[in-house]
Parts: sequence; C-alpha cells; structure tokens
Amino acid sequence: MGRSTGAGGLGPGKAGPAQRRPGEPCPGQVEPGEPNRGEPSLRQASPGGASADGREGGRSKSRRTQRWRRALLAGVITGAVVLPLSGAARAEIPAPPPAALPPVTAATLEQTYEANRANAAEASRMAAEYGDRERAAADREMADPSRRFLSFDGRGFGLATEVFGDLAHADRIAVLVPGSDTSIDTYDRFRDTARALHQRLTREAPQGTRTAVVAWLGYQTPGTVSTTVTTTARAENAAPELRDFIRQLRALRADEGPGATGGGTGTAGKGAGPADEGPPTPEPRPRISLLCHSYGSVVCGRAAPGLDVDDIALIGSPGTGVDTAAALHTRARVWAARGGDDWVAEVPHVRIDVLGTTVGFGTDPMSPSFGARVFAAGEGGHSDYFRPGSPSLANLTRIVLGETSEVTHA
Repeated sequence: MGRSTGAGGLGPGKAGPAQRRPGEPCPGQVEPGEPNRGEPSLRQASPGGASADGREGGRSKSRRTQRWRRALLAGVITGAVVLPLSGAARAEIPAPPPAALPPVTAATLEQTYEANRANAAEASRMAAEYGDRERAAADREMADPSRRFLSFDGRGFGLATEVFGDLAHADRIAVLVPGSDTSIDTYDRFRDTARALHQRLTREAPQGTRTAVVAWLGYQTPGTVSTTVTTTARAENAAPELRDFIRQLRALRADEGPGATGGGTGTAGKGAGPADEGPPTPEPRPRISLLCHSYGSVVCGRAAPGLDVDDIALIGSPGTGVDTAAALHTRARVWAARGGDDWVAEVPHVRIDVLGTTVGFGTDPMSPSFGARVFAAGEGGHSDYFRPGSPSLANLTRIVLGETSEVTHA
C-alpha cells in the first residue's frame, strides 16, 4: 500500500539514497561522548543525602542537555558538508521497478503476494550480477514462497510491506512503523519484531478473534548517525504514504463486503433451510493499531491527523514534533512507553531552530504534560520492545487486542 509506480497496487515509491549501510552503527550503539550504561547512573543517590542528590541531579541533567544540544548542532553543520558528498559517491544497487498491479482487494491478495515475490527474485538476480552478494541474499529470502508482501521495491536501500496472518479476515490488525536504519539490508530485525508480535497475538487472542500484523517499511528511514534523524524531514515525506496505506487497508476490507470471498456468512433462524437464508453478513470493521518505534513515532505524529486507526503506541520515542497528544488531532487512543535502559531517555526533548531548520521533536511523550497513556515496558533497551516475554510486548499485545483495561501502567 502507499505510492505505486504501477496502474494500481499498494507499492511505495522509489527509495532514496540516505540510509545506513552494513558496517555503520546500529540504533542504540554507544558512541563517544554518549552515556555508558555500564557506569553508575548520574541519577543514583549521593552519599550526601537527598538535598545534595537533588542539586547534583539537576546539574547533571543540565550538563547532559547541553552536551546533546552541542552534539545536535555539530551534527547538523558536519552533515551539511559530509552527507551530500557521501551520498553522491554511493552507487545504486540495480533492481526492477515495483510490480504493476491493480488495486488490491481481499480477492486479489494472493496475486499480489505472488507478483511481489517474483519481483524480489528478479531483484536478487540483478543484485547478484551487480556483485552485491548480501543484497542478493536478502532479496532471495524475500522471494521465498512463504513470504507475503503487499509491496516490494528493491531499488536503492529498498522498501517493503509484509503481512503476517490472514489480513483479509483479521479482526485485529497491527501496523508496525520502524525507526532509523531500517532497510532491506537490515530488514530481518524488523521482521523479527513483527513475527514476535504475531506469535504473541495468536497465542493470546480470544477464541474466534483473528489477527494480522503488517510490517510497514514504506518510507526511507534516516540513518542513526545522520542529520536527517534529528529533523522531521523524512517524517514529512513519509506521512502521506502512511495515510494512504491506512486508507487502502480500510478499502481492502471494505471491498470484501457482502458476497465477497470469505466475507462472513448468512444468518438464519435455527433449523432454517436454504430458502430462508438472508443476505451475507459483512465482516465487522477491523480494529487497527499503529505501533511506532523510535523515529517511526515522528512519522506517526505527522500522519496522525484524521488517520483512521483505533490506537497509536509511541515506543522508544524521541518525540512526535508536537507538545501534546491533543495536538496530534486524532480520535485514536495515544499510548507511550520507554524501557528502563533505552538510550532515548537521554535525548533532550527540545526544538531548536538552526539556519531555518528545526532540530529536535519537542515534548517527551512520556511526560505527564504530553497526555499519553503511559504503559509499562520493563527494563529493556531501545531494541527490546518486542522481545518475547517482555512487559512491553505483553502490553502491546493487549493494546492490539483491545484489552485496554488489562494494560499495566508504568
């Protein structure tokens, strides 16, 4: 779903050039000057008592904020020179354009999956000829007969939207929006989060409740070590794609309707014969939850106004670009969580104007002033929100299933 180069279909547009390649730091990797989680926390109590701790804690927080502000400004200036040069020097990996498909409906899902697998296989062949064995292997995995993609674009760093579960008949649908450094080259870790959530949903769903998870890599994510990760530019470009995807996801289910393949069954009185059967009953409107990780929460923040979803969960969020949940202008319930060892907690929640560019994303979604429903995420790090057995995965599962009263709070 999203922008397509074909006559219809749900394929995203062409991938852009600025993205992490293998060998660059992963999200959450400690860089020089960042806090070392192996050292005692600056927030621990001082031997001098509560008042000394309060003064020292305030000074420490101020110093951390100043260091981060200097780092952000230095990154912007350095990136203005370095990134255009490095981007210009990078050669694109050849791949075919996305498959040209008619608009996807419940009846044409299998056709869509098959066409995108064939496209991935051709992308693998072209990457192998080009000499990029890692990309060829990644594309080849995506061409496996068990994979189900609503869209696939192997050009550049790549875009893909993968389905886990029976999308055509799901009562509960989770859409995962990834953060920085997510591409075809790093796709397996994103896929692992979607699989972990789907497995937990399958296990926990009440009898008769059908679930599906969609891993939406429908935008060019920023690199963790880049200037783009500190601004809303990528999110501004991604927001229309996410809105379009959700609209088409709703349309896919609406197209199922009465009389469509797999779309509900007629109800008649007990013991009634065929002549007494009424018209088919349409599938109920599915509940859609948007789960937004890291920079993905900036994308969700930009896409939120008028978005037809039931819940928006911001996990490991640096901010959304607005200062309150109300400013998202959404009817959805807005949730927020952060793991106890997530380095994002050290990022200052500010917005600074630098030469006409706004750096930073504003109020912390975990702050009471933001107004989100804060839930427990345990003591995990930035990449642990979907770790099997974690409190965060348990609560995200409850949110997707609509069991909101069961969600545990931080």
